[in-house]
Amino acid sequence: MEELFNLTYKAQVEALKEEEEFEKLGDAKYLHHEDTEARLYWAFCRPSGSHPEQLKDPEPLVSIMAFNHSRLGALERFSLLHPKVIQDPELRQKIRNRSRMLFRDLVDNDFTELNRVLDRVPQFLPLAIDQLKNGRKWNEIAADDVEASRFIETVGELADESFFKALYEKLTPVEELDADALKTHLQKLLKRKGQLHPKLSEFYREKTLHWLKNSSLHPLQKKSLQQLLKSL
Repeated sequence: MEELFNLTYKAQVEALKEEEEFEKLGDAKYLHHEDTEARLYWAFCRPSGSHPEQLKDPEPLVSIMAFNHSRLGALERFSLLHPKVIQDPELRQKIRNRSRMLFRDLVDNDFTELNRVLDRVPQFLPLAIDQLKNGRKWNEIAADDVEASRFIETVGELADESFFKALYEKLTPVEELDADALKTHLQKLLKRKGQLHPKLSEFYREKTLHWLKNSSLHPLQKKSLQQLLKSL
């Protein structure tokens, strides 16, 4: 990658590295440099990752470089990205690897930021779906049920059987709950009933019925849970 850059700017930056405030001096010299190549190279080699100003650069290629080398979260990164990069499929290809990593992280979490990112960049919905289905799962954070419902609505007709299979794996695992935790979860669902997608309500009903069938709870305790279930 580095061999593609202007040798003059490479030499200048190398010389600056000897200075105590290297990054500060580099920002002052290159963040708004009149030459696109200078700005592009600084976005590539800035020590602490790209600066937000570089993501907002008027040249899409500089914005792309800054996006790929940024340490900002997904929402902020996509919010600052040059609009042409979002709109142009060919330019979007230049951030495909970094975008895949960002959406992997978004679907690993509770879907709140995922939905906010998709509100801003709906062009990346196919990538979000792909990462839910096929991306390697790094953590066990359950999706927020309302945010999961929002995601289903956004996906719309693209939601096939494999999508729901992957989505259900992100929901609260009913089978792992004890009676008190299950009761608390059902009460929480009831408070948010109007915001839940029917598919989620159906999923939790089936999982709870299975839980009750295999439970050795006292009949009165079971009845209490069954009453909550009827209201869901």
